[in-house]
Amino acid sequence: MKLPDPVQYAIPAFVALILLEMWLTKRRGVGRYDWRDAGTSLTMGLGSTVAGALTAGAVLALSLWVWEHRLLDVPWAWWAFALCFVLDDLAYYAFHRTAHRVRWFWASHVIHHSSQHYNLTTALRQTWTGFFSLSFLFSLPLFLIGFPPAMVFFCSALNLIYQFWIHTEQIGRMPRWFEAVMNTPSHHRVHHAVNPRYLDRNFAGVFIVWDKLFGTFEAERDDDRPRYGIVKALPSFNPLWAAFHEWVAIAKDAASARSPRELWGRLFGPPGWQPGEGAETSDVIRARWEAATTGKEG
Repeated sequence: MKLPDPVQYAIPAFVALILLEMWLTKRRGVGRYDWRDAGTSLTMGLGSTVAGALTAGAVLALSLWVWEHRLLDVPWAWWAFALCFVLDDLAYYAFHRTAHRVRWFWASHVIHHSSQHYNLTTALRQTWTGFFSLSFLFSLPLFLIGFPPAMVFFCSALNLIYQFWIHTEQIGRMPRWFEAVMNTPSHHRVHHAVNPRYLDRNFAGVFIVWDKLFGTFEAERDDDRPRYGIVKALPSFNPLWAAFHEWVAIAKDAASARSPRELWGRLFGPPGWQPGEGAETSDVIRARWEAATTGKEG
């Protein structure tokens, strides 16, 4: 069965919502648009679309090969679509958490976090190197289970569409029942923040329940407003540098590695890892902040 690409149909809504958000930002004075930053995000989105088109054939071929060795024959039924959507979101959580904890995957994902602003154009700031970093591997278990590739790709597209609207400061908090189950602008603002309290939290795509289940949830606090970007801010609006700066850093660090252990850490350790002392990983930054906060409270 051939299914349409939902993202293509959502593009007009994306444009309309961005224009509405720009108007609200100016009218309400909440949030901020920097035209250079927004331009970089839009360029990154266009480049990601081109990169995806160039590698789609290889991803499809691998997906079909895994599906040919499937364990079950999942039918084309409504419940199968629902189950596929939930499991695809769980796979996204696994990918997203890994992309923050393993530098190799972070080198692609860092692009999405490199903006110091948080608005709907940030949602379009996507990687150009996802195929190179092998991010598609996280979807392969779904094909092995027996979900048809077309069904998985369709559910993944719906997941991507859902995540667009949560990249905004114009929405405060949703109703409590919705915040308890679903990913929301409030939850995702936490994820994009560099405040020590918020680092490596709220990896959800659609369902925030994964973070609550696996211990990575953090609620947004009014007394600790999110500051956006990455720990070492990217001082450039150049899309090429945004796309490849972490890969360049990895190459330099790998070339200077003095042992196999250090090489492994440079490639697959958490972002900010260093041999010996001096590491600036999210865990180290949070622990230092917690120690300082406890000292003040004491």
